[in-house]
Amino acid sequence: MAKFADLRRLPLITCALAALLGGTAALAAPDQDGRAETKLLSEAAEAAEAQLHQSFTNLQFEEFGPAPVKGAIYQAVAGGRIIYYAPASEHILFATVYDKNGINITALAQEASTAKRLKLIDPAKALVIGPAGAPTVIEFTDPDCPYCRALDKFWAAKAAEGKPVRRLVYFVSGIHPQAAAKAEHILCSADKEAAFRAIYAGAAPKALEKCADGAARVTQDAEIVRKLGITGTPTLIADGKLVSGFQQAELEAFLDGGKPSADAAK
Repeated sequence: MAKFADLRRLPLITCALAALLGGTAALAAPDQDGRAETKLLSEAAEAAEAQLHQSFTNLQFEEFGPAPVKGAIYQAVAGGRIIYYAPASEHILFATVYDKNGINITALAQEASTAKRLKLIDPAKALVIGPAGAPTVIEFTDPDCPYCRALDKFWAAKAAEGKPVRRLVYFVSGIHPQAAAKAEHILCSADKEAAFRAIYAGAAPKALEKCADGAARVTQDAEIVRKLGITGTPTLIADGKLVSGFQQAELEAFLDGGKPSADAAK
């Protein structure tokens, strides 16, 4: 970490050198100022490249040069995902950060953020699909989302293979215009799981079921979705890790007893 701290101090060193040269620079011609600044920046870049090669000896770098991102970089969460923001150059980075030991720092931050959000979820308010005792996933879904429907088929296929899951389902009703009505229909049906599977298989009932309890639960789900910052579907939490979208490989690993990989945080 000290090595990276030295790297971060390079801009400060550059500023200090500029200050020391200030008296002389004031008497120098403009082109001399430009050459001095170029020299300082070049030296800083050489030092940074040397530090990169020294810290990451297992990687081969073909090119090295200045990045468009400038100034300090801050970490934020948007839609449940870790992102990075550089206000000086007004850049947003959807990136994965590793330290010199190969540890995925972004994934660790994602896990911490997900753990914090899990405290906002009340399992008693979820629609439960699947047998007790099976591996449990938290699933945020939209009845009109094509990838959500593909995910439902995937779960059904896995159950047929003897790998069922217990799904704690919360409806995201703010993306498609009929999502809330279809979610209410499912929650008001006598056999909720059957109604869920029918809707997700493409059924279009002439009259959708309505009830006060179903409408209230759709509203409750919408509030949970808002608090969690869920903006896309399907979004899952499997073994404490956030999985954005229908990531079949990640879910296969989860069902096979392994955890979703760190790339699920991307």
